[in-house]
Amino acid sequence: MKFPNSRLLQRIRDGIALVVFGPPVLAFLPALTLGAFWFGGETALVAAALGLPLLVALLGGFSTKDAEAAGRDGLTGLMLAEGFEAQTKEVYQRTIDNGLKSALMIIEIDDYDELVAAHGQDAGDAVMQRCGERIGGILRHRDRIARLGNNRFGICLTPVLQLDLEMCIQLAGRLQVAVEEPVAVGGSSVFVSCSIGICQRHRAPKGAASAWMDCALAALDEAMSVGPSSIRAYSSGTHVHLKRGDDLMEDAAAALDHGHIQAWFQPQISTDTGKVSGFEALARWCHPVKGMIPPSAFLPALEEAGLLPKLSQQMVQQALTAIKSWDAAGLSVPSVGVNFATDELRDPGLVNRIRWELDRFGLTPERLTVEVLETVMTDQPDEMVARNITALGDMGCHIDLDDFGTGHASIASVRRFRVSRIKVDRSFVTKADHDPEQQKMIAAILTMAERLDLKTLAEGVETAGEHALLAQLGCDHVQGFGIGRPMPFDQTLDWVVKHEAKLQDAPMIGRHRT
Repeated sequence: MKFPNSRLLQRIRDGIALVVFGPPVLAFLPALTLGAFWFGGETALVAAALGLPLLVALLGGFSTKDAEAAGRDGLTGLMLAEGFEAQTKEVYQRTIDNGLKSALMIIEIDDYDELVAAHGQDAGDAVMQRCGERIGGILRHRDRIARLGNNRFGICLTPVLQLDLEMCIQLAGRLQVAVEEPVAVGGSSVFVSCSIGICQRHRAPKGAASAWMDCALAALDEAMSVGPSSIRAYSSGTHVHLKRGDDLMEDAAAALDHGHIQAWFQPQISTDTGKVSGFEALARWCHPVKGMIPPSAFLPALEEAGLLPKLSQQMVQQALTAIKSWDAAGLSVPSVGVNFATDELRDPGLVNRIRWELDRFGLTPERLTVEVLETVMTDQPDEMVARNITALGDMGCHIDLDDFGTGHASIASVRRFRVSRIKVDRSFVTKADHDPEQQKMIAAILTMAERLDLKTLAEGVETAGEHALLAQLGCDHVQGFGIGRPMPFDQTLDWVVKHEAKLQDAPMIGRHRT
């Protein structure tokens, strides 16, 4: 039988627990036992020795639901997902109709797989360990933190009377600042960023505690769709966390058929002139019900369904359509880059199909840039892949080597495939204007490229300082949120016009390469 005032008793119990288990009271325990002996003799001492543990037990101090009873992550020492789920359920129940407030936060380290590929698993482990320590250092004693996956942390804030959205966002900002401090790995500094999804307890739909977690994950997905180092809070306009597995695969396949996956375009500019030197076409899925779905969710589903070649074909068609439209509007956009999946590069009919598409649109091959991941260009690549890349280069298409520095491409393979430009991975660019080690890495890459007569483009440029440094070091082109975010085609027209207008009075930075 459940008594009507059970929630009131629970609140009283929680309040007493906060006092009894607080560090100030624990510091006075020796004094309490000594005082008991002084005023009551041995009988009072025995009563205190037996009574205090009993009081702790009654108030839940030895609860098996506590994090200390849950499994711990061997690397960070943090609670694991199962224990965190139990804690979340407990907080969910404690905050039903009693005025106490809480929030869930899910933190994901951005581009963790790329970090591991570039620096090794030991570096990835070191980053996660330090990030866990830093996050824990920001939180209060009774806030709960867990490691939920390779690159994800969960936070459940202890219930309090005052906790509004502004306070949650301020806390998330402090967590980001802590996480994004450089991590020393093997004598060098590694820079990371993180995306954060927030769901306040009173914003979660009524039902199971799992719905609260789903809402926090939905907010994280929305943050990741915006870009690295973003924060989003769940609201009624946030769409519930995506279905996984076969359902998502079917939805993504249907979206591809119905034209819901569109090319968005991110600008690239020359550091010598400041003018637009091209765009990169990036796949974006705007679901009619769920809203923007991040590429990190739907690209693996399309890959599993074997539909990445079809996606590449659609991106090429949309890119060439965009070029024709820019030409018709009198705008100068030299080329558009399209990412080609490995399966697409294995297609024996790829070169003829690209040639036919260019002819159909009346465009010359140099207007299309074929972007190929560095991991594709190994010393012993697939024979058909090698043949197609070489043939596209011979035909006149530009070949960009994407994510340079994170794979294993040799100089011989760069020359063999007629690569015209290498794209410096964002992991080398981040905080480069503040970190001498980053600057040395970039300078080494740019020097190699200059010796090989290759153009260079730096990805992930987010600040004016990074832009200026790259120009001074001799990088030919830059791309990133500091230049312009990916945008639908209709927004590119105004963006280019406004950018060209700003160049009229702006001084040039960088140097001309001879």
